Amino acid sequence: MIRTRSALRPARTAAGVLLAAAVLSACGGAPAHQGAAAVVGGEQIRIATVQAKVGALRDATAAAAPEAAAQEQAGLVRRTVAGLVLDRVISRALADRGLTVTDGEIAQVRDADARLLGGEAALRRELLLRQGVAAADVPGFYRQQLGIRAIAAAAGQDARTEQGDTVVRKALADAGTALKVEVNPRYGRWDPQRITLVEADTDWLPAKRATA
Repeated sequence: MIRTRSALRPARTAAGVLLAAAVLSACGGAPAHQGAAAVVGGEQIRIATVQAKVGALRDATAAAAPEAAAQEQAGLVRRTVAGLVLDRVISRALADRGLTVTDGEIAQVRDADARLLGGEAALRRELLLRQGVAAADVPGFYRQQLGIRAIAAAAGQDARTEQGDTVVRKALADAGTALKVEVNPRYGRWDPQRITLVEADTDWLPAKRATA
């Protein structure tokens, strides 16, 4: 089993709850949104990027566990968009506090998890089948996890506690508001205060004006 200090810890902490449940949304409408799955701080996340990640995850799952790949994971595309947006929201929350997550820190925690599981291959399989993380996205997974821990720690809290969870949620809500997160309505609408997906009720692209 994985120890509680591991980034793969299954407890309901800020890391576990937010990464599992935070899904994204959108409002707005401008020609620049065409072809975008989301716009975060003026930066587009392209639909093609989402499709490529979803395809890679499906292929990896099919190769590792055909029986698991036989059933489409509900909300896979939406969760992929969520992860891409959350990357940017966490980065903004860290930057607002003058914090960073280094490659060395990621490598240290990743290596520790690999040792606990019996090697790098076992770690990748665990992340793929339990967390839905393809091999290419493993560093990003750890960057999110460690970013959440760092945000809580900056306020003198532990992300594994209720107080730490509250701190992280507030930080991510503020960051999402500042970034003006917009998500293509096919994936929902972002509520920055709830950090959750709600039904979209606005158009992504402006309606064409009628001609005389």
